[in-house]
Amino acid sequence: MPHDTSLITTIVMGLVLAFVGGFTASRLKLPPLVGYLVAGVAVGPFTPGFVSDAGMAEQLAEIGVILLMFGVGLHFSVKDLLSVKRIAIPGAIVQIAVATLLGAGLTHVWGWTPGAGIVFGLALSVASTVVLLRALEHRNTLDSINGRIAVGWLIVEDLVMVLALVLLPALAGVLGGNASEGSEATGGTIALALLLTLGKVALFLALVLVVGTRAVPWVLERVARTGSRELFTLSVLATALGIAYGSAALFGVSFALGAFFAGVVLSESDFSHQAAADSLPLQDAFAVLFFVSVGMLFDPAVLVREPLAVVAVLAIILVGKSVAAFAIVLAFGYPVRTALTVSASLAQIGEFSFILIGLGVTLGVVPVEGRDLILAGALLSITLNPLVFKTFDGIERWLDRRPRILSVLERRGGQALSTLPERMNEGTRNHAIIVGYGRVGRVVGKALNDQKLPVIIVDKDRRRVEALRAKGIPAIYGDASTPGILGEASIAAARLLVIATPESFQTRRIIELARELNADIDVAVRTQSDAEVAHLESQGVGLAIMGMRELSFGLADYALRSLGVSRKRAADIIQKERISGEGGAFERRPDLPAREAPELRVRRQDDEGSA
Repeated sequence: MPHDTSLITTIVMGLVLAFVGGFTASRLKLPPLVGYLVAGVAVGPFTPGFVSDAGMAEQLAEIGVILLMFGVGLHFSVKDLLSVKRIAIPGAIVQIAVATLLGAGLTHVWGWTPGAGIVFGLALSVASTVVLLRALEHRNTLDSINGRIAVGWLIVEDLVMVLALVLLPALAGVLGGNASEGSEATGGTIALALLLTLGKVALFLALVLVVGTRAVPWVLERVARTGSRELFTLSVLATALGIAYGSAALFGVSFALGAFFAGVVLSESDFSHQAAADSLPLQDAFAVLFFVSVGMLFDPAVLVREPLAVVAVLAIILVGKSVAAFAIVLAFGYPVRTALTVSASLAQIGEFSFILIGLGVTLGVVPVEGRDLILAGALLSITLNPLVFKTFDGIERWLDRRPRILSVLERRGGQALSTLPERMNEGTRNHAIIVGYGRVGRVVGKALNDQKLPVIIVDKDRRRVEALRAKGIPAIYGDASTPGILGEASIAAARLLVIATPESFQTRRIIELARELNADIDVAVRTQSDAEVAHLESQGVGLAIMGMRELSFGLADYALRSLGVSRKRAADIIQKERISGEGGAFERRPDLPAREAPELRVRRQDDEGSA
């Protein structure tokens, strides 16, 4: 019997060619994503050989987008969203306006109508959330404040694009397109369309965040009690896909946004980690099909027909949007590191760009070549996006070595935050300096502050420094690995330096700078690897702790006491493991010759003896 196997063929060819392309790209020291895109071009209708079902691939790719956005929502709470609204909402709106003007100006040079220019510019203004998530996950910065700002920024962009897609048919006649019967644009119809869209989105958010946060975890709890792993996985997928489809069918919200808020609903429950683990394999597989489908839409001939136009479009995406975002973030008082992360995140376009430009062509607002240029810009910018991130990393390192330029760029209070006010700096001696006030540094700082011990914080997060100063805690904004910052923290008169940041290279540089200014300072370090622990021990650091090993020591201590070993004996066993060099935490071993800097315990003994 004959069977229609277009779905199977599309999945098989897409995944197989993506694997070949991704592996080849990896061997050539390129991101695997480039190979996925090339695989899509190979099976697309514009290249010879096998041609896959583009419509089928697009729908499979949409599943990938849904699952990816669902995964982001699982790690992105409502509190996180609200915490970045101050920069994400105005920043995204201003950046969209700038990019739209740049696109409209470019099309004016080409002789297009103003309406075509507006739609074309809007398509250039919105970045791909899928590409951004891949980049942030690869760099392990998705959960950082910079990652949350970038994701929040793109969510605002997506919401603006939802409004644009709803209003475009009503405005088609005004913009020079083919207004459908009964859709003539008047002030009343436009206002009505806008109100209906905002009402639908508001109703959707209310149902998801008020009803969903109660109903979905309740259902998953009942499913989890059955003890069936496959049933739980099925319930997670049904939740993600069901809410995403319902949001689009009933409320006019995109699949991606619906899936994102479905993840947000689950993020506050006890099942978020298990749900993320169960959906991850499908996320990866269908995300690959998304990039393959993008490649299938690309006509390589446009590079020959319109090379200058493609270069101009690419310049707006990579340079125009990035510069605009960089300036906007700095104008809101955020540090250069945040500005560079957001700028690199926006240096590409993706799924919403395709949808918007496709609707513009269908309505006769944008000429057909506009779609080809958007697709060319998307494929090239997605391919180059990893290189943009690496380039911006180099710019960040270059600026870190030039604090004067950095202070000019971060002119809104940057210089003031880099030095302590006199009232906080008076009589500061024998104090502790904590570098990095994240989850680790905050615990150390709270313990010292609770005991009324003098502490100065050094952190690279401007907002965090401002919040600490508002509480009366001495804090300095800056990178402790650059000359001058530790001096402002009175390192020469300090007694202890605690380095609570995970970057090993910067840790070594901070120790070097600290000992140049204070050879007798005690040092306690957070680190990530056995090799780094060994290096720090050889440098005479007083205490080095590797989190995972210290966790194992805590479990071992409990296990020993649970099996009848006395508390003191268990503590002695664990301490022996620490100082043996086999553990992830150590205090300097007594058999090692003492450095010029006395150890903390020696100082304590001296203090006790003189008391």
